[in-house]
Amino acid sequence: MGRKYKIRNSNGIYFVTFTIVEWIPIFKEEAFIHIFLESIRFCQKNKGLEVYSWVIMPNHVHMIIGRNGTIPLPDIIRDFKGFTSRKIKKELDSEQSGLVYQIMRQSGLINSRNKNFQLWMQHNHPVELDSESIFNQKVDYIHNNPVVAGLSSTPEDWQWSSAIDFHGEKGLLDLTWS
Repeated sequence: MGRKYKIRNSNGIYFVTFTIVEWIPIFKEEAFIHIFLESIRFCQKNKGLEVYSWVIMPNHVHMIIGRNGTIPLPDIIRDFKGFTSRKIKKELDSEQSGLVYQIMRQSGLINSRNKNFQLWMQHNHPVELDSESIFNQKVDYIHNNPVVAGLSSTPEDWQWSSAIDFHGEKGLLDLTWS
């Protein structure tokens, strides 16, 4: 059975959402945010990942991404989700009795695609952005996500986002400008 949301155009630019299993707010921990950012930077440098806009929320991430090399975008996504999952699992291993670890372990055990741990929900609902107006609408959505959630008063106040880049300062990730 096919899925409605698929990356069909290898050279397209996509709005994607990566969600933590059971909507656990794992990204309230700065160490886990840094693991995610480290993985994105690696994929930008070594795999051709292009990042146009992004925000890390406590339990999910929104991004606008593409690629500029030969590695297919689904493979890049698989690689950084796998890396972040393994790295965060390693951090959580010392607290195996913790509720977060137990939920992620249980999620992994019941999902045949995993061995014994699952950080990310399986799907990321990629939406190809094939017009400037849709692209801009998604950028606004991404940057306003922390404001709507009550986490910051303005988009550029949320440090885990590319909003600051759109206000003339340098953010935490290098962006590709379309």
